[in-house]
Amino acid sequence: MHIVIAGNIGSGKTTLTNMLAQHYGWKAQFEAVDYNPYLEDYYKDIPRWSFNLEIYFLKQRFKDLLELARSKETIIQDRSIYEGVYVFTTNNHLMGNLSDRDFDTYMELFEQMTDILRYPDLMIYLRASVPHLVQNIQKRGRDYEQSMPIDYLRNLNHLYEDFIYEKYRGRTLPIDVDNLDFQHRTEDFAMIVDKIDSQLFGLFPE
Repeated sequence: MHIVIAGNIGSGKTTLTNMLAQHYGWKAQFEAVDYNPYLEDYYKDIPRWSFNLEIYFLKQRFKDLLELARSKETIIQDRSIYEGVYVFTTNNHLMGNLSDRDFDTYMELFEQMTDILRYPDLMIYLRASVPHLVQNIQKRGRDYEQSMPIDYLRNLNHLYEDFIYEKYRGRTLPIDVDNLDFQHRTEDFAMIVDKIDSQLFGLFPE
């Protein structure tokens, strides 16, 4: 079985991935942080190297999915190839860093790759407002995130909504997290577990 946690930066994906892996005995999988050979060039000339950078990320994510498909374990994955494409690469295109020609070529390659893969059994979407995201980002205090523009987070939120409700064809479980603290309140985490059990095992029909 393959479960994915989706959501914007600061929505709590990694925390929930770890908690659910521990609760269910699933194997947690996080995006590889291998060195991208285009990264240095990308930051020197973003429009010139965006296509190369995105193709490399796509190749790595596809490789991860092929390995995941061969696994006999239940995997819970922090972020999927789908949101990497429909949210982050699409945003790069909208910002003018990818030409229409390069983006069309990229999307055709992505669609051919995913034609041979099946959708995850469930995508859990952590839906959060921009103020909630900002609060979490400030709380965790990563230096490189503190100067992130509000408009950037807002644009990603719009793309996530379009991705989940318009583009993605797999099974989804949206969870509004603005008023939840599943890391510290057991009742909030239990509510999420009940929703997952209902979706995967039909234990608590809504």
